[in-house]
Amino acid sequence: MQPLQEAPPQEASPAHPQTPPESAVPTSPGPSMGRLVGVDLARALAVFGMYVVHIGPALSATDGVGSWVRYMADGHSSVLFATLAGFSLMLLAGRREPKTGLAGRQAKARIVIRAVVLLALGTVMAMEYGGVVILGFYGVYFLLALPLVRLRARTLAIIAAALALVTPQLSFALNALLTQPVQQSVNAYDPLHRLSDVGVLDLLFTGFYPTITWISFVIAGMALARLDLSQAAVQWRLAALGAALTVAAYGMSLLLAGKDALRSTAEDGSSSGGSGSMPLDSGSLESQASSLLTAGPHSGTTFDIIGSVGVAILVIVGATVAMDRLPRLRRLAKPVIAVGTMSLTAYVGHFVAQDMLSVPSGDTQQSWVPLLMFILGATLFATIWSRFFRRGPLEYLVNAATKPAKHIR
Repeated sequence: MQPLQEAPPQEASPAHPQTPPESAVPTSPGPSMGRLVGVDLARALAVFGMYVVHIGPALSATDGVGSWVRYMADGHSSVLFATLAGFSLMLLAGRREPKTGLAGRQAKARIVIRAVVLLALGTVMAMEYGGVVILGFYGVYFLLALPLVRLRARTLAIIAAALALVTPQLSFALNALLTQPVQQSVNAYDPLHRLSDVGVLDLLFTGFYPTITWISFVIAGMALARLDLSQAAVQWRLAALGAALTVAAYGMSLLLAGKDALRSTAEDGSSSGGSGSMPLDSGSLESQASSLLTAGPHSGTTFDIIGSVGVAILVIVGATVAMDRLPRLRRLAKPVIAVGTMSLTAYVGHFVAQDMLSVPSGDTQQSWVPLLMFILGATLFATIWSRFFRRGPLEYLVNAATKPAKHIR
């Protein structure tokens, strides 16, 4: 997710992984440092959002502020992860200016290796925890986005917008053709599906985070990484853009689809499997097509994609501005930022800990206490670990796996 990826050594802060603890929160505020620390903070918020969905009470068991927190986390946390994954991809490939020549070839090799590692790790985790694990999908996102790493911010933004407008309808049509017999026939020859609940069809079209619609988030994050987020003018423009996308998408959906516009088609992490695409297995064709007007979490519609990107932009810009202009808050947030610098470890760790401690999942959980304990535990672990090590445990292993890329010529 970097979220779950790691920035190259020359970057001040990792895209995913680690930034040295001492540089994560500089003693003297500087725009570029504050900017990257803001990205780490946004990454930590994405991690905690996943915790809310996987461990916190179900939406039906909450009210008031708790209900709002649960709704905002559902779907939006994983979208924020995917958007930051695109940001991380550009940190590896050259953020403001793409790496070229030998450095460019080695950077691409590192990205490919990371993608393969994430796909393998995601498959292993899906064998135990089901299709809600996003890591395998990340691997596919990275591979498909690799040809775009040299494009400018404007071009990337146009591509992301075009995909947001087109892919939901394409997904609808393709899923209509992917009937149960067709899926079974494909899955019978799919080695990934034999290993876990997540096969090639799931990764591309029918899973919780189908590449066909979710690649828009990654490319949007790539476009953000090309911008100088330390400039006040850029921050204001992005804040206005994020707000406009959010209001326009959810507002239009409410007008067109009515009270059911924001309903969830698949509660993120509430079960061990499911589809992140529009349900096409029941109801009339007309009722199925009407789902294209909704904007609920994981509905995979144009309104959902545009609105969720708007929310992700607001979170990233908000975190950036807060870390850049509020040095006292930056010092107080240092333990949370530490979680963001090792988000792969924090993400994988919460699945393992939840299983070992037999903590009920979000669809059956009634109390907020387990969630608070997980957040506290992750924060404490990250704070202590970052005092002694530059990278988180899993971040270190992923980084080590990419070392062969330096032999590329």
